[in-house]
Amino acid sequence: MKLISIATTGGDAPGMNATVRAAVRKAMLENLKVLGFENGFVGLLNNDFRSLDARGVGGIMHLGGTFLKTSRSDEIKTKEGINKAVKVLTKNKIEGLIIVGGNGSFKAACELHKSCDIPVIGIPATIDNDLAGTDTTIGFDTAVNTALEAVDKIRDTATSHQRVFVVEVMGHTRGFIALEVGICSGAEVILIPEIKYDINKICKKLKESYKKGKASGIIVIAEGAADCTEIAKSVEDNTEFEVRLTRLGHIQRGGHPTAYSRLLACKMGASSIEFLLDGRKKDMTGIKGNKIVPIDLEYASSEEKPLDEKLYDLALQLAI
Repeated sequence: MKLISIATTGGDAPGMNATVRAAVRKAMLENLKVLGFENGFVGLLNNDFRSLDARGVGGIMHLGGTFLKTSRSDEIKTKEGINKAVKVLTKNKIEGLIIVGGNGSFKAACELHKSCDIPVIGIPATIDNDLAGTDTTIGFDTAVNTALEAVDKIRDTATSHQRVFVVEVMGHTRGFIALEVGICSGAEVILIPEIKYDINKICKKLKESYKKGKASGIIVIAEGAADCTEIAKSVEDNTEFEVRLTRLGHIQRGGHPTAYSRLLACKMGASSIEFLLDGRKKDMTGIKGNKIVPIDLEYASSEEKPLDEKLYDLALQLAI
């Protein structure tokens, strides 16, 4: 193996730059040349790349986002798009492909492998932490800490004005961010897509807390769990509280990656090169019990990762 390529695809996640840096520098040590496709799959489809070396990835580890840029591509989801991408890979004599992204990106990577048999390694970089087979993903810890810092500040205002704040965090289909932010911020209520809620029970709980002297509260809600505007209105209409709504939005995607996100990126980036050299064909670089392991890429992108319901139960027990 002499030439490999790498692309950051789908939604950006803090730590993508550190991942590319680690992969490129490990590749240099193994005498591999690396091409970096610009703008995710769009760059791959358009044969838009740059050569990457150790110096070219210097000074980026602490930066959020991705210096290679990223985008979402509908074309790569089609048979025509896959065939076009295969032609680009074949034309450039690329012998291995590393995709840094999430489940949608990995599904496309699996189709690419099926069509041309080029080895593909996926590195899980998504704030959603929703990929099966890995304990966590690059960027998740940063997103949780970013949201947690915001909720901590909102708690100050909630306490000062004796209000309930409904805080919406990212999580269109999964509640991993909301669950960790909720339990770490001491939220009174956590709403996630995986677990049904009863607004009447929520209001009853808040009213009982109010009678016990708890004059403020935080409701952390994943964006896919419910309409946060309706939740805020229902709570205000049915309790003694004045309610305010805050949507944290894309602030959770940006910012400098935490130490843990950087460390994970370094481990996964370097290990992905090792997996390619070991002859792995279609795997995700995962982490299980603090050990980096290869996980079947198709499994990682298609199976539903279980939520830690014991953690959710603990949050309920502590929010009294």
